[in-house]
Amino acid sequence: MLRVTDLHKRFRDPSRGEVVAVAGLSFSVEPGEVYGLLGPNGAGKTTTLRILATLVQPDTGQVVLGGVDRQADPLEVRRHMAYVPAEAGLPDRLSPREVVRLFARVQGVGRPRRTADQLLDRLGADGYADTPCGDLSTGMKRRVVLARALVHEPEVLLLDEPTDGLDVPGRREVLDLVREQAAAGRAVVISSHILAEVQRVADRVGVLNLGRLIAEGSVDDLLHDAHTTSLDDAFLSLLEAAEA
Repeated sequence: MLRVTDLHKRFRDPSRGEVVAVAGLSFSVEPGEVYGLLGPNGAGKTTTLRILATLVQPDTGQVVLGGVDRQADPLEVRRHMAYVPAEAGLPDRLSPREVVRLFARVQGVGRPRRTADQLLDRLGADGYADTPCGDLSTGMKRRVVLARALVHEPEVLLLDEPTDGLDVPGRREVLDLVREQAAAGRAVVISSHILAEVQRVADRVGVLNLGRLIAEGSVDDLLHDAHTTSLDDAFLSLLEAAEA
């Protein structure tokens, strides 16, 4: 469903000079699979997701989604994927109902009003459906952004810190939703600094450091190799080995 091959991206930072954000990254995600993209701050996770979402142009490399090359037809790629960024990016004056219905119409969804209302209800945002987005809590904004992303039933779902700002019940609901999306046959890429959440939902994990993939495998394999039951411990062990 999603194949990334030899992806590279550099950019110039005023204070740091030239920064290598992604360096030769390759991985794939199959339908029905949740792939956890892990790494410390500055490892290249968000840059990678933004490249996959066609928001950032890579220097070199290839991204193919559902048989469509990202470079050749980015608009077609966007029709088959959804990106949930770490920031909400919601218009302050519109309500959640208006936002999700608008995206449903833009995506050509049948019965956009009904679909939007059902998603807001499923994500626990129905009680705030007519509240201006600017007045919502951080957690409620996350729910609205997720509803907006799922409205056209994308084949690939890219999630950057999807539980950020949510309380414990809200985080559990989102993680259950991630597994539901995979069970429906969607390929899901999730990046989160809460490794216990990734351990709960991911089928495979890729660990990035300085833009490079330093480890990849099932959660069980990574835990076995690190002789631990904690993905946090396995993650730290991999980073220490990479920096040694």
